[in-house]
Amino acid sequence: MNLNGEWQFEIDNSRSGLEKGWFSGKEFSRRIIVPFPPESSLSGIGEKDFMESVWYKRFFDIPDQWLDNHILLHFGAVDYGAAVWINGYKAGTHKGGYTPFTFDITKLVRPEDNEIVVWALDECRSGLQPTGKQSHRLKSYSCFYTRVTGIWQTVWLEAVPNQYIEYFRIITEPKSGGIFIDVHVRGEGEYTLSAQVYEGNNVVVEAQALSLKPISHIYMRIPDAHLWSPEDPYLYGLNLKITGKDGIVDEVKSYIGLREIRRFRNKILLNGEVRFLRFVLDQGYYPDGIYTAPSDEALRRDIELAKDMGFDGARLHQKVFEPRFLYWADKLGYLVAGEFPDWGADLTNALAREALLDEWIETVRRDINHPSIIIWTPFNERSIRADDKVCAEFIQRVTRITRMLDPTRLIIDCSGWTHVDKEIDIYDVHDYEQNPESFKEHYAILSGGGKIQLDFRRPTDLLRNMDYEGQPFMVSEYGGTWWNPFETKAGESWGYGERPKTLEEFILRYKALTETLLSNKAISGFCYTQLYDIEQETNGLYTYDRRPKVNPEVIRGINRQRAAIECEPLCGGKR
Repeated sequence: MNLNGEWQFEIDNSRSGLEKGWFSGKEFSRRIIVPFPPESSLSGIGEKDFMESVWYKRFFDIPDQWLDNHILLHFGAVDYGAAVWINGYKAGTHKGGYTPFTFDITKLVRPEDNEIVVWALDECRSGLQPTGKQSHRLKSYSCFYTRVTGIWQTVWLEAVPNQYIEYFRIITEPKSGGIFIDVHVRGEGEYTLSAQVYEGNNVVVEAQALSLKPISHIYMRIPDAHLWSPEDPYLYGLNLKITGKDGIVDEVKSYIGLREIRRFRNKILLNGEVRFLRFVLDQGYYPDGIYTAPSDEALRRDIELAKDMGFDGARLHQKVFEPRFLYWADKLGYLVAGEFPDWGADLTNALAREALLDEWIETVRRDINHPSIIIWTPFNERSIRADDKVCAEFIQRVTRITRMLDPTRLIIDCSGWTHVDKEIDIYDVHDYEQNPESFKEHYAILSGGGKIQLDFRRPTDLLRNMDYEGQPFMVSEYGGTWWNPFETKAGESWGYGERPKTLEEFILRYKALTETLLSNKAISGFCYTQLYDIEQETNGLYTYDRRPKVNPEVIRGINRQRAAIECEPLCGGKR
């Protein structure tokens, strides 16, 4: 049962709502459309000031056919801390603004007229919580944008039986067609757990768990498996079933994409083939919904807009995107670097470090089954003092934990600035040099087999980058050229470099910068900043409302040129 729609709403400026007993029987004075955050126009509120404490309330009935089941209450995401009451009784709390949580409210509900109250606490200036690109000032500025408070993803109810599938994790071996599935089952009883893999309506392979435990394991193998790639995003259907003596108890339908991502020396291999990553920066903002897409079509359309320009993937920058976006990435064949919005968390504070790690683990756990995700990036552009061992060791620790959680993907420890872990899979830099000749000089030594010196702009009091050790090398932010042909005056907008005076000048600059990276045989990928403008930052290839600033076919023609590293041989002369 979807609980999106109109809720009662109140801003609690004094943060006294809890003491006043707002969790039960309180009539709130305003109305909000969930799941849009109150800062957005689509919410019906549009309040842009700081809101550290907000309250939500609505009523719901339980369908008659649900009354013999467990009732689960799900939240896609609430920024930042959330407390939930059902009929005046606390259902639970959660901390973390980007990850889902669930409460079993079976014992708290009645057949009709159930009251649900949500209190969201968002102290974005505390330094104790990750906030990504949300502005810590009253207004947006530079590369920081409108804040997001409270509920910003879907809220829904689900009825489940006494034994039900709570979670599952898929690991694939594309070469052999092997599929390992770990299934977490809640509840006790005599049952069998089975899995079926489909092509269309035909069962390709099926298997049962050999032993029945709270975490059960299933192994299957698909002969001559059809692999997933951006050019051919092939997905198999998956059906997991719990069966009891009276028939099917619980059933979950999903899908599987088999693909292998790994590195070999300085190359990235997708399904055994050298892959140059043609990425674009996507920050997941919308003019009318802020963090929340106005529709499912808007999520899909952003991927299609990027593909129209010849990009095969994106850095999902400083935000944990909605699961539905990743669904479309899987379906449409779009590679993704999953990144955590670590900005805002003060890593010198132990409480902030603990909160960040907990939420990052929840993020990896949520998204681990998506074949589109090929890179994990827990941190971005961290400036660490040379004498600060705590922060450097924490970044390294999170990187190692990420490797333990998911050894099947590539990992960047801290994108762009300070790399601290020698086991990272991709060594990346951010470089907004606008002069193509100077830009080329930065990486000329790489193409000759030398080791690059990347601390040329680093203040001496900051931790020095670890040495480049021959991993795949990626310029994961570049361009960002300040340009909007629809703007008559610069106003408060900004971007990098001097604004091109004409469309032709912009194209020539884009072409020269991009071809510098494509033509360097030691570079494995790029990520252009950025897909679309966001508020005052006008350096997108599309405007904030997704109008193209340049013919997509022109950018596509530049991006789709064969990269030099794709022509370099692997062992045995294979590419």
